[in-house]
Amino acid sequence: MGRIKTMLDLIINSKRRYENFIKRVSENKVVWGLENEDGWCVCESNEYEDTVVMLFWSDEAYARQCAVDGWSHYKPSSIPLEIFMNTWLNGMNEDGLLVGANWNAKLIGVEVEPFDLLEEIIGILEK
Repeated sequence: MGRIKTMLDLIINSKRRYENFIKRVSENKVVWGLENEDGWCVCESNEYEDTVVMLFWSDEAYARQCAVDGWSHYKPSSIPLEIFMNTWLNGMNEDGLLVGANWNAKLIGVEVEPFDLLEEIIGILEK
């Protein structure tokens, strides 16, 4: 029972962080990623085999929390929301990447198709 509750909490918290990501980037007009001299951080999907997830956060502090251990050589870097929406998400879709939004430091979070995220952000911006 404890394991099921833990898994349920992870799913609920991941969904809440994802919804917060959409709300915050729509308000602040900026997205945060982790970058080093070799590029942007990515990781393997927790849900799909042979799938890469590119991680982004709604706030610099959230990104910084994940720049630890194997990612300690990455630094938070901002991307204007308009560029993220018009360039990044299209490129990620073409490359077959998923988006990980507001993942926690244990690298757990919601994984979404780039255009699904785009539609949700547009929906908020149009309100």
